Amino acid sequence: MIKRTAKAVWKGDLKAGKGKIKLGSGAFEGKYSFTSRFEDGVGTNPEELIGAAHAGCFSMALSSDLSKAGYVVDKINTEAIVSMDKKEGGFEITGIKLVTKAKVQDIEMEEFAKFASGAKENCPVSKALKAVDTHLEAHLLK
Repeated sequence: MIKRTAKAVWKGDLKAGKGKIKLGSGAFEGKYSFTSRFEDGVGTNPEELIGAAHAGCFSMALSSDLSKAGYVVDKINTEAIVSMDKKEGGFEITGIKLVTKAKVQDIEMEEFAKFASGAKENCPVSKALKAVDTHLEAHLLK
């Protein structure tokens, strides 16, 4: 079983407090605050990190599926747009939009779209986020 870790420390109350998030690998450490999460303040936030995880997982799954089918993948660039809205009872993540742009040799858009859809459904992060409405926009670059 593979295990990955991340840590968060929060000091203070919600509005004036500050925190740090650190990946167990040490590859990233960042500050977060009320303003970086709910406004346009400096720092990261949990939703941005979920988006990074989803974009990374999707891109790797798509590359794997295409490669297994014999296609040569030059590049996959995926952006995850995570939407959060205030609902009754608090905030919730209401949707994720994956926008992927890929350069893959000798593949038609219809075939590429099938692989992209499969990666969206089957990457481990997508599976973990099944409760969130996720849309995919796939583009094949020439």
